[in-house]
Amino acid sequence: MTLSKDVSGSIRKYAIKNAMDYGKASAGNVLNKIIFIYPELKPEMKALSKEVATIVGEVNSLGKEAVGSEYSGYSEEFSAADAEKAKNSAKPKFILEGVSEGDFVGRASPEPSGYAHMGHAKQALLNHEFSRIYKGKVYLYFDDTNPEKCRQEYVDAIKRDFLWLGIKFDKEYYASDNVEKMYDYARQLIKSGRACVCQCDREEMKKNRMSGTECSHRRQDLGRNIDLFEDMIAGRFEEGQAVVRFNGNISSQNTVLRDPVMLRIVNLPHYRQGAKYHVWPLYDFNTPIMDSINGITDIIRSKEYELRDELTREILGALHLRVPRMHIEARLNIKGNVVQKRVIRKLIADGLVKKWDDPRLMTIMSLRRRGVQPEALRKFVLRFGMSHTDSTVSIDMLLAENKKIIEPLAKHLFFVKDPIKLTVNGIDRESVSLKLHPSGDLMREYSVGNTFYISGEDAKGLAKGNSMRLKDLMDIDILSNGTEGIIASKSAMQAKGKIVQWVSEGNHLACSVLIPGEIVDGNDNFNPNSLATVHGYVEGYAKGLEEHDIVQFERFGYCILDDKKTMQFILTSG
Repeated sequence: MTLSKDVSGSIRKYAIKNAMDYGKASAGNVLNKIIFIYPELKPEMKALSKEVATIVGEVNSLGKEAVGSEYSGYSEEFSAADAEKAKNSAKPKFILEGVSEGDFVGRASPEPSGYAHMGHAKQALLNHEFSRIYKGKVYLYFDDTNPEKCRQEYVDAIKRDFLWLGIKFDKEYYASDNVEKMYDYARQLIKSGRACVCQCDREEMKKNRMSGTECSHRRQDLGRNIDLFEDMIAGRFEEGQAVVRFNGNISSQNTVLRDPVMLRIVNLPHYRQGAKYHVWPLYDFNTPIMDSINGITDIIRSKEYELRDELTREILGALHLRVPRMHIEARLNIKGNVVQKRVIRKLIADGLVKKWDDPRLMTIMSLRRRGVQPEALRKFVLRFGMSHTDSTVSIDMLLAENKKIIEPLAKHLFFVKDPIKLTVNGIDRESVSLKLHPSGDLMREYSVGNTFYISGEDAKGLAKGNSMRLKDLMDIDILSNGTEGIIASKSAMQAKGKIVQWVSEGNHLACSVLIPGEIVDGNDNFNPNSLATVHGYVEGYAKGLEEHDIVQFERFGYCILDDKKTMQFILTSG
């Protein structure tokens, strides 16, 4: 099959674009794009696939600088196309059924029993975006009625993370400040026959719910129910001796409706209310009421809550309270990662992960520590809109968004991994000025002697007679490569070998780089090799960096300075 110059050119162009976006071009992605542009080529799919694979292979063999240089010739075209695509695709993805301008009040509703993660960020960012689109409001609601797990430190951290994301809330309120109101609503349900105080033990209750069997307390006298409830509030029961249950539909196919527990006893001090209360409302009772009385018009939540929508309507209907509009959006899963707080707690308890800010995790503090910028996270989340299809994507998609933001700002430095000593004969001192960014005028300057270090990988295979270039400094000829290091001489000829990064003796710092990977495998088992550490030398300019500064280690990747005392960096993206 002979392709026209237009088709071959398009393959090359989109391969370069794909490599620029994701670090490496994907033959499948490029092929899909070409078929979209040239549908008449579908009958020639086999031959076309072969040609795409060949061109993608050529592109992937190029260095980053070469890819960037070639991309610059297309950048104006792609920028215009991206802008047009965003203009045409944003509205359909960001429409909520039944909502009109000025008629939207959403909320982010984290439980402060752990630190905020990607799921919390998605809910908050979606609500924030809809408040902008519909000229409405968005509230921050802390669902904090679990004294055992909720902590002020989590509240503070969640607020800090949302502020970092650029989200400003119109109102902030706490479920635990409204316990007395929940008691009043529970009394109302009991008096209307829609709730009862149940004293079944946990196993009996579970067995009855599974079999669809009513418990004996469901039919007990209303006065008796009220008395028992007041005894619960007064602290006359121990934990597990009594609960308040909603009288739903015990035989419903939707098991959520099978007389769920609404309030239970927890005799532990609460981080905000102290020992004031013994009886605490659960999510299915508390949150629908809080949404209704606080004027929430629209609830956006993930698909696992879909079965609970019917219960929300039942409870609010029984209390004659307004029912907000409910919208289901898909879960966004990151391949090789977890966001469930119970799973993260276990990883920490087992000593597999040190803290919630481990750079492998998807907590907001982890992503921030890793060098992910808030705008990159916002763009990443919003690119999926209000999808109804669960998706599992690679973190590379987020890191590609991040790279676009940090690349124009990150200073370029030399880093040599697993350094090997290099002595260049025939020089005394040489001065060198190196650009801090290819597109800028800022420089860093060094006076160098005859002793350098290059990466172990670059040193491999070097033998007498080889030549190479120390980037932006000099060409050298290799004289020997032995256990004491490499001996070379300054070359009078332009080297035809590879160009390598280097650091000079006296102008370097020992450093390490953490490289986060996928923390779990395909079966959600912990991956013990998910955090690698590499050691090397970085050029002396790094002494002036501050913690959280992001730099590009040339030919290695973008790194954030995590700990200045130990000169520990974290790889942000390759």
